[in-house]
Amino acid sequence: MREVLSVREIVKTFGAVRAVDGVSFSVQQGTITGLLGRNGAGKTTTIRMITGIFLPDSGSIEWTDGDRTAQDRIGYLPEERGLYRQMKIIELLFFLAEIKGYRGPAVTKAIDEWLERFELTDKRNARVEELSKGNQQKVQLIGTLLHDPDLIVLDEPQSGLDPVNMVIVRDLLRELKEQGRTILLSTHMMGEAERMADDIVLVHHGKVVLSGPLDFIRSSAGKNTVHMEYDGDGSFLRDLPEVKRVTVVNNAAEIVLNDEADPQNVLQASLNRIRIRKFELASPSLEQIFIEKVGADTLEVFS
Repeated sequence: MREVLSVREIVKTFGAVRAVDGVSFSVQQGTITGLLGRNGAGKTTTIRMITGIFLPDSGSIEWTDGDRTAQDRIGYLPEERGLYRQMKIIELLFFLAEIKGYRGPAVTKAIDEWLERFELTDKRNARVEELSKGNQQKVQLIGTLLHDPDLIVLDEPQSGLDPVNMVIVRDLLRELKEQGRTILLSTHMMGEAERMADDIVLVHHGKVVLSGPLDFIRSSAGKNTVHMEYDGDGSFLRDLPEVKRVTVVNNAAEIVLNDEADPQNVLQASLNRIRIRKFELASPSLEQIFIEKVGADTLEVFS
């Protein structure tokens, strides 16, 4: 695959705070790269340097063939909404297309298609401030994609969306990838990244702690995790000697085993205490890999 973007040892400080500390990674054409980490890890600052909002204190950001016009072909969705609240949706979208040099009848056609896809046709003459947060996010996403960008940079794109619209956005990103578009997706939602990303860059305290193809990273972590679904009280799982850590959501558990632990012992200990609907040995989730990599201070819910 062709490398579209190369980020090398970039640093950015704000006063005494080093928000980005030597971050390096590359983005390949036609892939989804997940830039991941907890809130405050340095993801947004990194993206703002890539998009030219900030200049790095040191390091380099290089585009394919040294093309200086590459930033004009970026579609950027910022984490904070940048919409003009008093403008009508249709006027705003024409304006966003215009500042990217996208004009003519094709713009009208594209706007109509995007509004229909996001079920916003009946809102075209509404003002931004009249929309829900979820619909504002959809308008901003349309503005990001309207000029048909080569590189799509999304900072928390599913912020404010309900579960139905999250699926719509997820399917859209997969479709764009199939069309050969390149996507850099910044999120703290590990589960979403795990569903979509080809490559990941895990950032913690401004540093890259893990990067590479997601499948390789997961397979390299081994199969020391049990995914269990059950009926009953699974609180005892935390006390089993084979268990290192348990994450329970409703009646589903992700159980990280100690080194050399036998998962059959966990199964045997559970049979007489809960009704087991699923018991699967698998590679750990991306969230568990991240926690293992950076330590206990990251024990928070990524959702």
